[in-house]
Amino acid sequence: MGYSVGQVARLAGVSVRTLHHYDDIGLMSPGQRTAARYRRYSEADLQRLQHVLFYRELGFPLEEIAVILDESGTDALTHLRRQHELLMRRISRLQTMAAAVEHAMEAHSMDISLTPEERFEIFGDFVPEEHDAQARERWGGSEAFEQSQRRMAAMTTADWVRFKAEAAQTVEGFARALAEGLPAGGERAMELAEEHRAHITRWCYDCSYDLHRGLGEMYVADPRFSAGYETAATGLSVYIRDAIRANADRAQR
Repeated sequence: MGYSVGQVARLAGVSVRTLHHYDDIGLMSPGQRTAARYRRYSEADLQRLQHVLFYRELGFPLEEIAVILDESGTDALTHLRRQHELLMRRISRLQTMAAAVEHAMEAHSMDISLTPEERFEIFGDFVPEEHDAQARERWGGSEAFEQSQRRMAAMTTADWVRFKAEAAQTVEGFARALAEGLPAGGERAMELAEEHRAHITRWCYDCSYDLHRGLGEMYVADPRFSAGYETAATGLSVYIRDAIRANADRAQR
């Protein structure tokens, strides 16, 4: 009889909405339908879904995944070998990043100041001092600003690394959702918006839904902020703003 859409969603750790979306765009359609037209997935369908999720995790857009999976003469073993190679490359990159973080942690524990080269390795093109100036210009004197100043002044180098890594992970999630065509008012985008709000509350200041709305508007209106998101994906700043709005509306209903 195969698997129902709910069973597949639980097995794969994705939402039913995502499976419906994959079906709608022809990326992964169920091989069977019941007499009542309910979706039923076969073992072959589950294998294809596994490949879809692997490639998605590796950063491939859905339309490119479809082309890869439908390539003639490519069997399951070929896909697994390709995925293994890509994963090994990612592991190598993450190991390099982990070594940089460990170096920063060691430097902090020994009270050693990082060189400009080491600082760039950790922070990239993010300059905390410039962010502070922008925030002071916009919110200086507010309770949220003062709370943020106290918390960030107490942050260690390792804290900054974690702060940046968490923020980057959420932005990557937004970019992936946008690439997949998921609506900004959909469940996944709103989950990411709530994750973003929680990140700010955890590291910076108590971010209410109203404050979060204001941040979303700023990400679009202020080019100093929107530029960073647009570098990750065209239209991302508007997408994040709209997801923040939808999440706030849902929470305040």
